[in-house]
Amino acid sequence: MIEQIVLGIVQGVAEWLPISSEGMIVLVKSFFFPDGADLESLISGALFLHLGTFLAALIYFRSEVKEIILSIFKWKESDAKQRKTVSFLVISTLISGTLGLILLELLTGIDEKIGVLGARATLVVGLLLLVTGFIQVFKPKASAKEEIDLSIRDGIVLGFVQGFTVLPGLSRSGLTVSALLLSKFSEETSLKLSFLMSLPIVLAGNIVLNFNSISNFEPARLVGLLFAFAFGYLTIGGLLKLARKINFGWFVVIFGVLSIIASFVA
Repeated sequence: MIEQIVLGIVQGVAEWLPISSEGMIVLVKSFFFPDGADLESLISGALFLHLGTFLAALIYFRSEVKEIILSIFKWKESDAKQRKTVSFLVISTLISGTLGLILLELLTGIDEKIGVLGARATLVVGLLLLVTGFIQVFKPKASAKEEIDLSIRDGIVLGFVQGFTVLPGLSRSGLTVSALLLSKFSEETSLKLSFLMSLPIVLAGNIVLNFNSISNFEPARLVGLLFAFAFGYLTIGGLLKLARKINFGWFVVIFGVLSIIASFVA
């Protein structure tokens, strides 16, 4: 029970910051609640906790989500901005979902192949956190493009970027926002699109990865989901504003270095 509460809180807070909530969950689980779970199980468990912050984001961005859903059913009456946003989300979700499944398939059994457990898992996450951190440190400045400027190319590029963030340590929000900024989108538009992108992929990912295990579902996991939702909903507004003002890149780099050091002394 304590484990689920802690993991839920970590997910609820870390999701809105460019620090890889999935990486944080894997590290916390590996250090404080080790149970011998393989990397695929750790990722699957982290994805389930994302359902809590999915609901929090769904409520926070309810106006945007409502507009998107209405535009799907009233496609001809929708304006160009809404149609481009929907097309962008569909393309990016299909690509990131496909790439994510391929990467997860490659990760299946990797524990036995290279021994990625305990300290080695910490090393892998630490190295990926360094990648996330340096991308944040050197991310491009915002420009002025908005949803109306979205193109098929943007959907393809962001789909690949989001797909790679299935790897724990690569921040989904950090990398997608940086990619959007690199494509000359404004900071506000980049943040909004990044979190709108997360909604369909989190839902689809849980259906694919966790639906088959529903018969063996542990009720205690609902506690983690509840805490992820509660802390996510309470912190989303403030932390998104904080993420706009503070570059968390060096924080992630330092945390990555500490994780790498810990992997050798553990």
